[in-house]
Amino acid sequence: MKIAMIGTGYVGLVSGTCFAEWGHEVACVDKNAEKIAGLNQGKLPIYEPGLDELVERNTVAGRLSFTTDLAEAVQDAAAVFIAVGTPSRAGHGDADLSFVYMAAKEIAPLLCDGAVVVVKSTVPVGTGDAVEKIISTVRRPGSFSVASNPEFLREGVAIRDFLEPDRVVIGVEDANARAVLMALYSGPLAEDESPIVVTQRRTSELIKYASNAFLATKITFINELADLCEQVGTNVSELALGMGLDKRIGTSFLNAGPGYGGSCFPKDTLALLRTAQDHGVALRIVEETVTANEARKRKMALKVLDAVGGDVDGMTIAVLGLTFKPDTDDMRDAPSVPLIETLQRFGATVRAHDPVGMENAAQILEDVALFEDPYECARGADAVVIVTEWESIRRINLKLLRQLVRRPALIDLRHTFEPGAAEACGFQLCAVGRPTPRGGDTAAMMTTARSNREPAGYNGGRNR
Repeated sequence: MKIAMIGTGYVGLVSGTCFAEWGHEVACVDKNAEKIAGLNQGKLPIYEPGLDELVERNTVAGRLSFTTDLAEAVQDAAAVFIAVGTPSRAGHGDADLSFVYMAAKEIAPLLCDGAVVVVKSTVPVGTGDAVEKIISTVRRPGSFSVASNPEFLREGVAIRDFLEPDRVVIGVEDANARAVLMALYSGPLAEDESPIVVTQRRTSELIKYASNAFLATKITFINELADLCEQVGTNVSELALGMGLDKRIGTSFLNAGPGYGGSCFPKDTLALLRTAQDHGVALRIVEETVTANEARKRKMALKVLDAVGGDVDGMTIAVLGLTFKPDTDDMRDAPSVPLIETLQRFGATVRAHDPVGMENAAQILEDVALFEDPYECARGADAVVIVTEWESIRRINLKLLRQLVRRPALIDLRHTFEPGAAEACGFQLCAVGRPTPRGGDTAAMMTTARSNREPAGYNGGRNR
């Protein structure tokens, strides 16, 4: 089947490439000529493990192409996917649908009879109705269909999520749209037995927002329990395990940390709240989730202060991990940003390292020295803060790290290291959801500061 994918951002590029992997002929179109030129040269605008190989394979096979020519991409396409951005409108919280509506207006005169326009972008309830109305000003009603097919891609494992999904959700209002979308999905997913949920278009649109709001709430719930664990002397990891083994709860999204971020949860919870407000419905739990998560990101700076004795003024803090999660270069709403900004306001000098995300981080962070090498980043630091649990950070040599830092404060916001392992190397570990060292322990930690010595054989790293 011929498919046109409007937009080559995260969703459009991954979805288009995976459809091509299933054997469909996919033309990805974007107005950004520089981005298209890069894609045609094998240069991807995003980092997603395995995506570059998949793009190359399907481009060579002739199933995947990239163009700025909208008419060429849409011509004879049985399905035209709209996968453009829907960012939060500044000061409002609701989704900015201007790109969606612009795409609908531009493809309307180009559609072939019977084509199905599929809204893949995350959009509020009723967006499909508006898209249908826009296209109907140009095309005869009944000569096209509009459907909803929300994405459920997790950055870092997006290819697996598409090719082996938990479920596929399709929102349709007519038999033609149902037939085309079932033809796209049912064959490739037959062996996996992944369920395909076919529902009304508006229900499909709401499923995406409801799913993300629930997961955001689950993260915030375990984060607040982590705070309680610290006060009563218990371990949130063991608590989460005891809860998660209940099949009604499950272990996913019960990892306590510095708060959720990324391209989906922050904007989707806000958009859901605005939709509810527009319809006179109060979503109190989601409201509290949003408020608590924003406060938590900055509260993590206080955890750093607590670990070093209450004051970071004049200290150097090394932050390891900047992206909102591992295996992505996405810095959108990353917890590292408010953490760093708060530490800077308290007078700290911040140095940072991330395996992949430093180019994007450099566009956001100010007065932060960025290092390619984590050990060089930590050299002479008064505290090391783990913000993103990259595998390379998990494998850091703690003995070597301890020799490089000025003080033994290790603040682990992701449960990257076991307390025994860190302390055996001379660190004073402060972790989310575990009792924080206080009083005499902190004082002892502060007095054990030793001079910064370079271990033999260490050649340093490259400063970015």
